[in-house]
Amino acid sequence: MRATSEGGADLVQLLTPEGERVSHPDFDIDVTDAQLRDLYRDMVLVRRTDREGNALQRQGQLGIWVPLLGQEAAQIGAGRALKPQDMAFPSYREHGVAWCRGLDPTEVLGIFRGTDHGSWDPKATGFHLYTIVIGNQCLNAAGYAMGQRFEGRVGDDDGEATMVFFGDGATSQGDVHEAMVWAAVYDAPLVFFCQNNQWAISEPTERQSRVPLYQRASGYGFPGIRVDGNDVLASLAVSKWALDECRHGNGPVLVEAFTYRMDAHTTSDDATRYRLADELEAWKLKDPIERLRVHLVREQIAGQDFFDSVEAESDELAARFRDYCFNLADPPPQRMFSQVYAEQTPQLAEQEREYLRYLDSFADDSLAGGVH
Repeated sequence: MRATSEGGADLVQLLTPEGERVSHPDFDIDVTDAQLRDLYRDMVLVRRTDREGNALQRQGQLGIWVPLLGQEAAQIGAGRALKPQDMAFPSYREHGVAWCRGLDPTEVLGIFRGTDHGSWDPKATGFHLYTIVIGNQCLNAAGYAMGQRFEGRVGDDDGEATMVFFGDGATSQGDVHEAMVWAAVYDAPLVFFCQNNQWAISEPTERQSRVPLYQRASGYGFPGIRVDGNDVLASLAVSKWALDECRHGNGPVLVEAFTYRMDAHTTSDDATRYRLADELEAWKLKDPIERLRVHLVREQIAGQDFFDSVEAESDELAARFRDYCFNLADPPPQRMFSQVYAEQTPQLAEQEREYLRYLDSFADDSLAGGVH
């Protein structure tokens, strides 16, 4: 195992890949032993559901799955930094943030099975629905954060903040830059949390930007910081700082979590076509879960009984996750018409009637011995 050096001299790190706790002059954090154990549990359970999702897609139970393998520390660190009054805007890979916002892992299954577009209440959970269009969630988040500013919900410890999640590839999309312009101009309490996992599907980061991504923030007039995205403590510390800056009216802030996508972009992707195996092997040595486990053992914060209990809990969660997926009911045909507008328009109502008559015609043909 070797220290994370690729992030450069500005990389914020509090826990080395060897599990050694280090300090930082600007971004340090006090965590209890119980909190460390909870962070470990979070990452293990989230990884287990992620692996089950991948397997379910391979078995034909899901249309697609978007893995987060390797990015657990970035997501759990950022997710646990959010306060109840905050709002998070995900892309389509933030299963770990969803977990931190109180969503049961089963609630994201419908999106990937095609039975719904998201079953949770964004207002109640403080977690927006998944966004498939690359970078579009940044515009949504900027608008929401501007609203927080306009309504005077910032300025003290009880203020609100918004955090939006996107990948390095999204930084090449116009939506992200437009969001940064608007957020900067209106001092929006918005944390742009970029998970730089090194690959925008098949293009490496160095083919997208001449400078490190966190340095782009200076062009918009707000601070940017690079954190070791495989270090859950550093991710938590930097995210807390960034959110506090925003809730006190000093936003926006860009956080670049320097991490690595250990799996394919999605289950439709074959990562072996564009990246080398030795790169993957090098990043395995920086595994976010393993470095925290080593720290817990070294500092005698957790024993084998604890690790066994977390493993048993992950087995139970995986079984429930699979069972829920197998028993997801197909939505009725009316579903595609019922949630388009707050109040259904006459034109849409007529389309629904026409479509249902069309479906009924197949049943009539069957009873009459017609063609199936």
